[in-house]
Amino acid sequence: MKGILDIKTVHECNCCLGGKTLHPQVGVIRIDDSTDVEQHGIRFDFYTVLLIDNRAPGKCCRCCGMKGYDFSDATMVFLSPEKAFDMTHERTLPRKGWLLAFHPDLLCGTTLDHTLGSRYTFFSYSKNEALHLSAKECDKIECCLQGIDEELHHPIDAHSSTIITRHIELLLDYSKRYYQRQFITRGDKNNSLMERLCSYVNTYIMQGRLADGIFPSAEKCAEHLNLSTQYFKDLLKFVTGNTLREYVEMTRLGIAKQMLSSEEYSPTRVASCLGYPSVRQFSLMFKKITGTSPAEYKSAHN
Repeated sequence: MKGILDIKTVHECNCCLGGKTLHPQVGVIRIDDSTDVEQHGIRFDFYTVLLIDNRAPGKCCRCCGMKGYDFSDATMVFLSPEKAFDMTHERTLPRKGWLLAFHPDLLCGTTLDHTLGSRYTFFSYSKNEALHLSAKECDKIECCLQGIDEELHHPIDAHSSTIITRHIELLLDYSKRYYQRQFITRGDKNNSLMERLCSYVNTYIMQGRLADGIFPSAEKCAEHLNLSTQYFKDLLKFVTGNTLREYVEMTRLGIAKQMLSSEEYSPTRVASCLGYPSVRQFSLMFKKITGTSPAEYKSAHN
């Protein structure tokens, strides 16, 4: 069984994949049919962005989570340091595209220093949560890559790292925009995921599992939906505007309203069933969000 190729430096990446080292901490490599490795996987010790070009006849690849409701002209995969990648069992790298490699040290003292992971969370997505681009979007990303490559051909000086990093930041900003567009074009699929999440959270609450103050974790919710944890968090925030804890609280409040509308549930019983520490805390939370106390709400709806 073939192993995973570990690439430690940008220079080593250039040597393995046919690129030319113009800067020791960043490189842009064009990928074609001749650019591949013998190993079944590849792992980089630095940030890597892959642009997989599907526009040439016979080049389209649907191995990165592409569905019928996605654009299919190109695909982008974002790899954080030490994250392994492979296209298929037959081929590790795409048949056509670009590879951008940049070392975390390049970012020191720049606007991306210490913030890249929190601003561009898609570096934590799985391969099956890749970004799928239209032809126009692909052209824009290629323009950004060409801007980086052009700057790399300028002699290194005191401004090089700043200018190169700004080009990378621009590419990542466009990627962030296109990911949000993808959330929109995947609306029906996302609605289905939210329905499954709603069912999962409702069951969790009705089983009394909030009684110990333990909320469902993002990791467990993501696993239930077959998503990576970060993709789940970003999707939930985009669709609902809430964090997971806020979503659970709003769901619990919705169940409380339904229970209060029934004659058999008193505020005390609702608080107990839904895992609130006390009826007082339930009343405070309920009034804070609805503007009325549980007793007043119950009286108005019965």
